[in-house]
Amino acid sequence: MSYEAYMPGATAVGVAYKDGVVLGAERRITLGSFVRSKSGKKVFRVTETVGAVCAGMVADMQNLVKEVGVYSKLKELESRKSLKPNSVAKLMSTLMFQNRYAPLLTQVILGGMGDKPVVYVLDPLGSVISDQYATVGTGEETAIGVVEAGYTPTMTQKEARDLVVSAIKAAIARDAMSGNGIDLLTIDKSGIKEEGINL
Repeated sequence: MSYEAYMPGATAVGVAYKDGVVLGAERRITLGSFVRSKSGKKVFRVTETVGAVCAGMVADMQNLVKEVGVYSKLKELESRKSLKPNSVAKLMSTLMFQNRYAPLLTQVILGGMGDKPVVYVLDPLGSVISDQYATVGTGEETAIGVVEAGYTPTMTQKEARDLVVSAIKAAIARDAMSGNGIDLLTIDKSGIKEEGINL
């Protein structure tokens, strides 16, 4: 059996709106055609102002988030100020690139509040791309169509949340590797709020 048959599927979406960022992912964890879990968590708090969602190997992402969280906290204690999202994205990128010969099999959307809301996409080798919205995973083609059709930079938090939910629901309807509910992180100047939606 091929190696790709064991790669897990997923759909993760990130959208920057005028006052913050909404990140979301569905809950199904698959190995090939086998549904391993219906309650997997693919959304993560990285720092007090930065969150992330992933598609791919959740174990790799869990370890990556722990490592980035520790280094971020050490840097914050040293500098006595919180790290901006671009610094956290750069740190995550460096850690992923260091593992390039045995890559972390995860695609990441990282988002947060710095001077303005921002979303970054990282691939398993640590490439970093800044954007206003992004999708990753086996359902990304369906999800990006919904996001591009409905996105405006001046959206409110509710509009951004509804757009992320609609994009993930559309992917769930077409991608057998995605499903079983949605987890959301909303990040703004007041901090990070987590929400779960059962489908």
